[in-house]
Amino acid sequence: MNNQLKVLGFKAGTGVIYEINATAKLLFFLLISISSMITYDTRYLAFVAIFSLILFRFSKIPFASVKRVAQFAALFALLNLLFVFIFDAGYGVRLYGSQTMLVGPLSSEELFYLFNLVLKYLCTIPLALLFILTTNPSQFASSLNKIGLPYRSSYSVSLALRYIPDMQEKFIAIRNAQEARGMDLSKKVNLFLRIKLNVQLLLPLIFSSLEQIDSISTAMELRRFGKKKKRSWYSYQPLQAKDYFVIFIAILGVLTVIALFFVNQGRFFNPFR
Repeated sequence: MNNQLKVLGFKAGTGVIYEINATAKLLFFLLISISSMITYDTRYLAFVAIFSLILFRFSKIPFASVKRVAQFAALFALLNLLFVFIFDAGYGVRLYGSQTMLVGPLSSEELFYLFNLVLKYLCTIPLALLFILTTNPSQFASSLNKIGLPYRSSYSVSLALRYIPDMQEKFIAIRNAQEARGMDLSKKVNLFLRIKLNVQLLLPLIFSSLEQIDSISTAMELRRFGKKKKRSWYSYQPLQAKDYFVIFIAILGVLTVIALFFVNQGRFFNPFR
């Protein structure tokens, strides 16, 4: 396998983050991410961004395993910031009600607004990676079922999380096979040509995936999956004190955003007043 291509998915590990209940981690990720998307208070966003990076560091997940995702996220964020600035370079000026020009059409207000957008990425991406890489799909599905989600939907989520690394492994296998046949997919090739070739490799992967999905569905139907209203879970993990604490921290984050809404008289923190 190409060492540069790492499979992104759950890998068993040790530590507090791995031991936290999957439902608690999901609620924490959703509540903190939603609150970070809603608010534009730089103080809150900076705190959450730093806290997310510390959590990721504390999990001891090798950066090499998420390097490709980080590069793609950085590229997407850069393009987003560029397009935001190109299409409306004066949005920050109208938003904060003042104008302090720096270089060309770039103002301090617009730069501050773009900085907030960067913080939003730093708030959500590390948490999303933490959730994917430290959450056992079976435990997650059982936890969702225990809090009221139908077990059919819970099992679908579990299959989706399990299928992420499987899809990556198949893509890497197809890519390596094509490289062995002489297809150059290295950095020596033009970027757009490399993207085109990789897209072409996805076609056989999509067809094989559809065939596998059909096989799994048939096998589950033969075992009468979904015929009864309830089912048992061998991997169920009950909520413990540390899990309730994580949920409490997430709720506290939401309450903080609500309080900041009244303090700032809106979603935006304005240091230019």
